[in-house]
Amino acid sequence: MAAYAFQALNASGRKTKGVIEADTERQVRAQLREQGLIPVSVELAEEGGGPRSAPGSRAGSGPGSAPLSTFMRRLQTRGVGAADLALITRQLATLVSAALPIEQALFAVSEQTDKPRLQKLIMAVRSKVVEGYSLAEAMAEYPHVFDKLFTAMVAAGERSGHLDEVLNRLADYTEQRNRLKGQLIQALVYPSILTLVAIGVIIFLLVSVVPQIVEQFSGLDQTLPPTTTFLLAVSEVLQNYGIYALVAILLGLVVGGQLLRKPERRDKFDAFVLKVPLFGRVIKGVNTARFARTLSILSASAVPLLDGLRITGRVLSNRAMQIAVEEACDRVREGSSLRAALAQTKLFPPMMLHMIAAGEKSGELEQLLGRAADNQDRDFETTMNVALKIFEPALIVVMAGVVMLIVLAIIQPILQLNQSVGL
Repeated sequence: MAAYAFQALNASGRKTKGVIEADTERQVRAQLREQGLIPVSVELAEEGGGPRSAPGSRAGSGPGSAPLSTFMRRLQTRGVGAADLALITRQLATLVSAALPIEQALFAVSEQTDKPRLQKLIMAVRSKVVEGYSLAEAMAEYPHVFDKLFTAMVAAGERSGHLDEVLNRLADYTEQRNRLKGQLIQALVYPSILTLVAIGVIIFLLVSVVPQIVEQFSGLDQTLPPTTTFLLAVSEVLQNYGIYALVAILLGLVVGGQLLRKPERRDKFDAFVLKVPLFGRVIKGVNTARFARTLSILSASAVPLLDGLRITGRVLSNRAMQIAVEEACDRVREGSSLRAALAQTKLFPPMMLHMIAAGEKSGELEQLLGRAADNQDRDFETTMNVALKIFEPALIVVMAGVVMLIVLAIIQPILQLNQSVGL
């Protein structure tokens, strides 16, 4: 059977839509009529028609395979939110632990969700499982939803017979990554907004307020102080060339983004980012924590160390660190210990390396990697808190200095005028 997406009209004339399983489109329409619905449109949620792939093969990979439907093409280029992915993963883990067959568990999860897009995705995965695919193979058809880490862990869980435990670990990991991403965004957005507001206020004062006030002294035979002259020059530049400067900055960002699409430039840029004070430390801390936690859950899921290292390297956001992990993987393949291989990269903190060494000796590598990831997360939170506490007063001091300069530029001509009148 295949999954079909349908749109139909109920007895009151309202449109309804959903996903239903059947062998043919005609069966779908018959089932809808039995339910008192009038079919409007019916299409395959899995493929756009034509012969299906055999179990174990990849749909859409051969020259004679049918084109994917519009929805499935969209799924292969768009991901699913971390919160939604964690929810359906945990629901699936609960049903699997209750000894429900995979296809029934997937069907129950699809009925539970109220989002049509997620429902179609789960039903499409279920159709693959019904055809004879393993759950990992079915999920691998949609790499922008289920990445290499996800499918590798599911495959390991299926092999070991502990799929429910693996799915619970995946849900925990997805939630943890989403929480860390939220913290990072919050840490970047808050100071960015403060900085933009401060710059906007200063530009407004220089462009609108300062020229109008200082203009009152232009008709007097009086030499303006250097501070006032400087601010007037800055104000004139902003009024005449400010828009061009803004366009140049935006074009620079666009061009820079295009240049960074080339791998060699991206590698150099990411290596440079790691050397930037404070910011580089934050990027390094986030990626080392992700490395430790990912390798920990892969090891706990019985994924071989070399495979785990390769998969873990792909989930890092910094290309320089990805390359370093790939080189470490090669050293481990040649017989080096994990601790020694990572130490040569000079990117991982000594505490993490000592914990990895202890884990290799004791045989509890996954537990100690998890603790190392927790330590890195705490270090990241501490660094962010300290940086924000330093940034706020620093920004206030800078703003106060600029405002004081503007006030002096306005007051000094008035004081000079009072002195000349007094004489």
